[in-house]
Amino acid sequence: MARIVVAMSGGVDSSVAAALLKEQGHEVIGIMLRLWSEPGVIEAEDDGIERVAQNKCCSLESVDDARRVARMLDIPFYLVNVEQEFKEKIVDNFYEDYVAGRTPNPCLNCNRHIRFTVLLNRALALNADYLATGHYVRVDDHPITGKRRLRRAVDPEKDQSYVLHVLNQQQLSHACFPLGGYTKPEVRAMAAERGMTVAAKAESQEICFVAQNDYRGFIDRYAATRQEEAELVGVGASTATGRGAGLISIPKPGPIIDQQGNTLGRHRGLAYYTIGQRKGLGITSRDPLHVLKIDASNNALVVGPASALEQSEFVVGKMHYLSGETPTGPFEARVRVRYKAPEQPALVTPLDGGERVRVTLLHPQRAITPGQAAVFYGGEDGDEVLCGGIIAE
Repeated sequence: MARIVVAMSGGVDSSVAAALLKEQGHEVIGIMLRLWSEPGVIEAEDDGIERVAQNKCCSLESVDDARRVARMLDIPFYLVNVEQEFKEKIVDNFYEDYVAGRTPNPCLNCNRHIRFTVLLNRALALNADYLATGHYVRVDDHPITGKRRLRRAVDPEKDQSYVLHVLNQQQLSHACFPLGGYTKPEVRAMAAERGMTVAAKAESQEICFVAQNDYRGFIDRYAATRQEEAELVGVGASTATGRGAGLISIPKPGPIIDQQGNTLGRHRGLAYYTIGQRKGLGITSRDPLHVLKIDASNNALVVGPASALEQSEFVVGKMHYLSGETPTGPFEARVRVRYKAPEQPALVTPLDGGERVRVTLLHPQRAITPGQAAVFYGGEDGDEVLCGGIIAE
């Protein structure tokens, strides 16, 4: 039997994952991470009472739920503070990406830098063999190469392989996903059978550190906070990206233009818009206009008809290959361009030694968005995550 650290969140998934491993005879240790949350933000709860906003992944209620499950399972439980790492690696990058005109998925960075780096290192320091999470995904060894494979979950509605494509062979060798072979209803049923109070607990699809799922409000508040911090230490604000340069970035108004370059209005800052957006542009037109491109180099928002949102080709950068091997020539795969988007057949052509790829779709897709991940699937059964990267253009 193995020693396994379970990343607990107080939700039904991680709770059942811990229960299954304990029942299989493993030595299980529960660890919950204390993540950063906005200080002083007040939001209304479902009961109508206003409270200080907390990170949804580690609220006081969630901590209590996780502790209760750990006591029920008779396993050790630890709460580890990683607020600073989370703020620097996840929150700051989330803000800077939006200001630069990209639409990020912070879960990717969290899995890469927090769960499977910071937490995995903690687990290994405890002499654990594996780090287990409640993600719906499967991992196994390739029967021929022996390399670790990341594969889609049995439940297509809950499959989370998209946000785990960032893992490498070392991380996969210590990764354990007990729920990959179950559906969500089955997991809830298992929790209920075991008398867990979290069996019917609702799950949030929102960004964990953004209050009331209002990312535009978060951008406003975070910009103001960072400017105040910069002034305290005597550092000026910057309207350029400035990441790593010791400067902060502030959303800056600029022109809204059509595809011909005609100015139609003014935007309030690129951070407040996403590809495909139609409402809230503040301009009038006979025909509906959508955001087609966020042009950070010119601080411009390009708008046009919905038909112009369709693309057959795009470039993906920051490519990561799960096998550790970079392809030398074009290959066919199925690509997912958003978390819940259906996979589409594509030809993938490596560029710059594989650091980037050009993706040619068999069928055009709508609103392919820079900053989002493109994840590629294939293998013998078509369910293996081959590689992934960040959509660049």
